[in-house]
Formats: sequence, C-alpha cells, structure tokens
Amino acid sequence: MQQAEQTSFAAARPGRPGRGTERAGAHAPQPVPARIAALLALLLEQPISLYAAAALRIGYGFLYFGFLLREFPHRDEIWGPGSPWTPALARQLFDQTGWASILTLSDGRAYFEICYAAALITSALFMLGWRTRAVSVLFAVVVSSFHARAIYMADGGDNLMILMALYLVFTACGRRWSLDARRTRLRASADRTARLPLDQASGEFRRHLGEARLTVITVLHNCGMLVIAAQVCFLYGSAGLYKVQGASWGNGTALHYALNLDVFRPWPELSAMADEHDLLIAIACYLTVLLQVGFPFVLFGRLKYPVLTVLLGMHVSIAVFLGLPLFSGAMIVADAVFLPDRFYRYLGQLSRRVVPWADVEEARTPTPAPAEAALVPAQSGPAG
Repeated sequence: MQQAEQTSFAAARPGRPGRGTERAGAHAPQPVPARIAALLALLLEQPISLYAAAALRIGYGFLYFGFLLREFPHRDEIWGPGSPWTPALARQLFDQTGWASILTLSDGRAYFEICYAAALITSALFMLGWRTRAVSVLFAVVVSSFHARAIYMADGGDNLMILMALYLVFTACGRRWSLDARRTRLRASADRTARLPLDQASGEFRRHLGEARLTVITVLHNCGMLVIAAQVCFLYGSAGLYKVQGASWGNGTALHYALNLDVFRPWPELSAMADEHDLLIAIACYLTVLLQVGFPFVLFGRLKYPVLTVLLGMHVSIAVFLGLPLFSGAMIVADAVFLPDRFYRYLGQLSRRVVPWADVEEARTPTPAPAEAALVPAQSGPAG
C-alpha cells in the first residue's frame, strides 16, 4: 500500500507528470501481439529511410554513368560487335545460364551505339530522379544487360551494382532529392487554391483506391529497403567469415600479398611505400576482419557511426591502392542505407544553393493525408 502511494505521488508531482509510470512502462516487456502489431505498423503505415533511398539512387546512377563514360573509348572491345566475346558466344552462354541482354538482340554496330547512348541517358535520368518509377526499371535492365554481355569481365562491384539496381525498382527512391519531388511540390502548391468538386460516390471510390495504392507502395518500399540492408549485412558478414578461414589474414600478411600483385598495382610506387609498414599492414588486416564480422551486430547502436567511418576509409584505400574504384564506390553507396534521415536533411540544407531541385523544404511543407492525396491525384505526384 505504501509503495502504491509513493508511485501515485511520483506521478502527481508538478513538473514531472507520469514520470514513475513512464519509467515502469518503459522497462516492461511488450507482449508478442504488440510486437507483431508494431512490425506491421512499420511496414504498412510510413515509408522508412526515404532520404537513404534517394542517396542510393543518386549514388548508383552517378557511378554507372561515370563507368559508362570511362569505358566509352573501349565500349566496342568490351560489349560491342568487335568484342572477342562475340554476341553469338554470349547467346550460347545465355541458353545455359538463363541470362539475357538487350545488346545481343542485334549484331549491328548502329544498334549497339544506340543502346550505349540510351544507357547513358537512362543512368543520368535515374540519378536526377526523373519519372523514377519507370526509369528505375530501365536502369535495372541496362545494368543487367551490360553485366550479362561481358559477364567474364565483371567483378564484385558489378555484382553488387546489379543487385542494388534490382532492389531499387521496388523502392520509392524518387520522393526526395529528385525532379519528381520538385514537380510534386510545385503541383501541390498550385492545387491548394484550385480543386475540382467531386461527387460522393466518385470521391469515396477514389479515396479507397488511393489508400490501397499508397499502402502497396509503402510496403514495397519498406521491404526493399530492409532487403538492401540485409544484403549489405550478409555481404560484410560472409566476407569476414571467409577471411577468417585463410591463414594469410590470420597472420596479418594478406594485404602484403595484395599490394604486390601487378594486376592490383595502379601506382607501384605508392603500393611499395605502403608495403614498407609491416605493423600497419597487420593492423589493417585484423581490423578489416573484425569490422566485417561484427558489422551486423553494431547497427542498432551509436557504435555504427565510427564503424561506418572506418569502412569508408577502408573502401577509399581499396580504390586508391588496389585500383578498384567501381567496387569501392558501390560499397560506399551501399553503406549509406544505414544513415538516418536527419543526417541527409542536414546535407540537403547545406546543398540547397548548389542543387536547386533538392527536396530540402519537405520539413516545412505539410504532407497530405492519404485520403486527401487520393481525392487530389495531382497532389500525390509520381509513386517513385
């Protein structure tokens, strides 16, 4: 009885309403149905990590656009009719593996040049976020087609790129920092003053249709972002466990051998200078294995921020010392999925003068309710 009176007194003290009750409820374990309901609410009600999805779209679109520009002088030898791996050989391999490529539909040079130009345009439009829902499908087709056409020249960066391109098709990666977001915001501001009256039956039907559409988009987006995060965790974890099995990573000499391989020495003098520090090489080996194995276990706390910073430095070092910029860039962009939206909002505020189409005013613009968005189609804008 005395304990109950003390609890009531703590809850009734002025300036600290419900402190004792909140503290007691915070430590109480939630029942299983409540956890299931919270999980369903997370998947159905609100799209998560919209800014992270936009960062992935911009990053991978920019990487593939730069990759195609970089290989433009060598495009015929890699993917074109003049490649040693001819379109006929590629089609024979497709019959065995099930792959497909738009580049093998014709052996003509004019057709290949048109496909290459279309791939450049598609990558640029995907990066800018123009009609993202449709362009994301085209971008996935472009990445998978070029990957399949020269599959024996692909590396880990190409494999990750094609996975992320397929995953981003299901996300709403065009709702932030895109031309679609800018167009939606302009239409919403224009439609506030002019709205057409709707009859009750038509309005009810469109309201239910709009709610169903928003729910499907939200579920697909949230599942896509969760799959991307799980893919990155699996990638780091499997890479770390694979390294643990090797003796060279266990004795700290793996990076020494990598720095002395001619195929991974874009700047031999720089590699030789880095190879002189045996202690730093050993520390880098052990730290790489530790971070990759432990990465999935640090994502739910603040420890993930220093871990992501160290991984950023590791990927930059791989790009510089081993000459793998596409792989490093793909991994750096993939790590961006774990950064919170407040971080990207801060970046958007810093870049609003440089990128006028960035959706940095989203926090000051009220978001319409699902029912209101269903009644005003122009206000809802593009799904992607």
